[in-house]
Amino acid sequence: MKSVAIAAAGIGLSLFIGSAAAQSGRSTSSARDYPNKTIRMIVPFPAGGPTDVLARAVALKLNDQMGQPVVIDNRGGASGMIGADIVAKAAPDGYTILMGLVNTQIINSFLYSKVPYDPIRDFAPITKTGAATIMFVAHPSLGVKSIKDFIAAAKAKPRQLNFGSPGTGLPHHLAGELLKTMAGIEIIHLPYKGAAPAVADLLGGQINTALVSLPAAYPHVKAGKLVALGVTSRVRSSVAPEVPTFAEQGLGGYDLENWYGLFAPARTPTAIIAKLNQETVKALTAPDAIERLNAQGFEVRTSTPAEFADYIKAESGKWSAIVKASGAKAE
Repeated sequence: MKSVAIAAAGIGLSLFIGSAAAQSGRSTSSARDYPNKTIRMIVPFPAGGPTDVLARAVALKLNDQMGQPVVIDNRGGASGMIGADIVAKAAPDGYTILMGLVNTQIINSFLYSKVPYDPIRDFAPITKTGAATIMFVAHPSLGVKSIKDFIAAAKAKPRQLNFGSPGTGLPHHLAGELLKTMAGIEIIHLPYKGAAPAVADLLGGQINTALVSLPAAYPHVKAGKLVALGVTSRVRSSVAPEVPTFAEQGLGGYDLENWYGLFAPARTPTAIIAKLNQETVKALTAPDAIERLNAQGFEVRTSTPAEFADYIKAESGKWSAIVKASGAKAE
């Protein structure tokens, strides 16, 4: 009886090892053959916005490079959480990926009491893809030409000056909250439903200033209708190199970017992640892609998956502190 039991156990172990080897073989084969069908890139915001523009530029290049269609699927709503959740719960096979951004991967976790996914546990970072510089612009009638001028005006008139943003809890709003904290000023936040209405009211003189993406503001700066006070990034934008950063104007350490990146579901095979990283970096660093994205106000940024994961961890602490200081909440 003992010999039969041992034999049966040996057979079971052999079957287990054989099954595991087969599974491993299928995984390796799947990664080696990737991609062999259409890839769906989820954009968690409506068509036409910055996230969509960047995603379509990447998808266009990947279509040619990878030999399979890369289709854009816009799933907007809930500050990007609806689209991000689709990817978090998708099969980890590399055929459903996310063009995520700082809101979906960090800010929403601190802003909302309930987020349907874990932004760290449920995603595998592929590469950072870019950043859209935030520009601080003023109406000419305010009579300020720099951050220092604005801070002086705000201190002279507490709670009498204001700034518009594309919406509560977005990086543009939080950039204003960080300005308030670092400069020790009291200014009123006026949230809009997007950059366009905020800029329209600023042009009309209904509000004093606005923090919006560079593409939404810069054409009006060049036309002389708005005054650029500064950009929120650590370094000047290559698109508007004449506009100084906040840090250059006395707010040392001020560094905020509205960044974007590509993500796959957690547990996606590392070989597929590596393939997606290689092809996306190649797509983004092509001269024509850089020129096209720069014209749209994007700074191209790429990374390895590990570098991107480390960057997200570092950014998480920074944005957590800013959201907490702002007191912003959303449901």
